[in-house]
Amino acid sequence: MRFTSGFADDPFDKPPCRGCSSYLTEPYVKCAECGPPPFLLCLQCFTRGFEYKKHQSDHTYEIMTSDFPVLDPNWTAQEEMALLEAVMDCGFGNWQDVANQMCTKSKEECEKHYMKHFINNPLFASTLLNLKQAEEAQHSETAIPFHPADDPPRPTFDSLLSRDMAGYMPARADFEFDNYAEWDLRDIDFVEDDSDILHALKIAVVDIYHSRLKERQRRKKIIRDHGLINLRKFQILERRYPKEVQDLYETMRRFARILGPVEHDKFIESHALEFELRREIKRLQEYRAAGITNFCSARTYDHLKKTRDEERLKRTMLTEVLQYIQDSSACQQWLSRQADIDSGPASAAPLPSNSGKRSAPPLNLTGLPGTEKLNEKEKELCQMVRLVPGAYLEYKAALVNECNKQGGLRLAQARALIKIDVNKTRKIYDFLIREGYITKA
Repeated sequence: MRFTSGFADDPFDKPPCRGCSSYLTEPYVKCAECGPPPFLLCLQCFTRGFEYKKHQSDHTYEIMTSDFPVLDPNWTAQEEMALLEAVMDCGFGNWQDVANQMCTKSKEECEKHYMKHFINNPLFASTLLNLKQAEEAQHSETAIPFHPADDPPRPTFDSLLSRDMAGYMPARADFEFDNYAEWDLRDIDFVEDDSDILHALKIAVVDIYHSRLKERQRRKKIIRDHGLINLRKFQILERRYPKEVQDLYETMRRFARILGPVEHDKFIESHALEFELRREIKRLQEYRAAGITNFCSARTYDHLKKTRDEERLKRTMLTEVLQYIQDSSACQQWLSRQADIDSGPASAAPLPSNSGKRSAPPLNLTGLPGTEKLNEKEKELCQMVRLVPGAYLEYKAALVNECNKQGGLRLAQARALIKIDVNKTRKIYDFLIREGYITKA
């Protein structure tokens, strides 16, 4: 047997006696061999030798009591706890109310004891200082290094980007989704004279509100877990996959919330690996069909194949020239078109072909939204490339933003950002460089 302070555990939150289920009052007994949870008995059940399951009456035990001094010989531990509880309930300075709640000490005694031992006690001050310093030292060792993140996108309400981000607003870490859910509760008041039907209706409204809150939380968790807040960076990471894997990624995106972020990424990576293996197998089958049995011969084969493709392209171009060599006007138009492709957008005359087809006429910008935001050169570009002003402005903003981030932009990067016809991309890219909107990397 030994005496132990009940002060170590919260004396205001003790479980009932295991024998009679009555509220435990000090002193009471705690079995030293049973638990957790602790096996507690009141003195009456302990004296009659109460046994339950594995607990036997001959087990060692501890007597739990707070009837001993801690800071002052005239104050027991139980009174110390009662004083702190009364100050918490009544507020600091309301000593008369504190004394009334304690019942065992006067107003002056409560104030004097609290100020002496809990406010002006140098021992407590040094202990708290040491604890604070130890906590700061611990945090300094395990602190997570801070790395500044890119400025998150701030899409306008109901825009395409906002819908892609499920209405999430990164600057507020909140959603532009179901903002008026609380309005249904503002006039609800549960009163005693409500009928059963009215009471059930109010409960149903509260349940609906809870379901809407859960939906908010679900969307926020999905976007955070899968890294969808900075959607542009997420899209750039997607483009590292081949076109077939990108299509699979887009199809399987709706199932990401079921698998979780790590499992979903593993799923996509496994399919990307499968695609690479299939492509490599196809390349090896092509070598085998050509009679190649080692990688040294395969490198020679690839070099010769590339050379043959280039020669075939040159012969195709030469054949096209020979079709118009007899017509000086048609030949001049062809040379002008090739110069346009190499140097950038310019006014090029339509080139007739043997099939009788003619190139499309310039696009009429009259009445198209966004035309008023273009200067004359941009209007001419949109007319010749046949690009609506709204799309051109989006492509221009994407290229300018990427150029500012990277410090320059290559044509291959521009084609990865805006997936349209490569010739149109080339003309837009050259035009933006010539006008000084972007710089070449």
